[in-house]
Amino acid sequence: MTIPQGPILVVEDVPNIRDLLQYTLKFKGYPVITARNGEDALEKIAAERPALIISDVLMPIMDGFDLCQRLRGNPETRDIPIILISATYVAPEDRAFALRLGAVRFLEKPVDTDEFLLTVAEILTQGIPQIPAPISDKEFYQEYRTRLETKLQQKAKQITRTLRLLETLPEEQKPPFRRILEEETAHRDSIQRELDQIRRFLSE
Repeated sequence: MTIPQGPILVVEDVPNIRDLLQYTLKFKGYPVITARNGEDALEKIAAERPALIISDVLMPIMDGFDLCQRLRGNPETRDIPIILISATYVAPEDRAFALRLGAVRFLEKPVDTDEFLLTVAEILTQGIPQIPAPISDKEFYQEYRTRLETKLQQKAKQITRTLRLLETLPEEQKPPFRRILEEETAHRDSIQRELDQIRRFLSE
């Protein structure tokens, strides 16, 4: 296998998923570096230009959509191919938004290993991808606000359903659903924080 010029950067805040993607790529011979969020990724990119970026969408501090927008707005990083992956942003509108931002592919979690590796190999061998012209920050945040508001409503409904289910279960069956509730609540809170920041930006 031909090693790309530069490492693959994996951007993921969940340690076990980050490790899984890293080990999967390293097993196939790719050099890999990792980052915990978009802000961390920008520092890694400044130090060593990657051949490909694989980023989760929902992350604290700076998420994958925001990272993609910043990279596409910078002439020095505009042509680095980006794969966005997500378990939360999986609606057709989310996929369309990701591609409009310049992501070359959009994959849903859990990622199928064979499909993931095939996608990586295709991107690394196809040369510089055709990237759409970057959109303005205001346009980006207006559209992103819509995406976040939709996701927040969906998470609220999921939490309500999980709470109702917990009320009907015997105590010995509740632990796994409590963990699901904790994860859903954490996702809701992360989306709410991002939405609050964007609303402040748009109101300035």
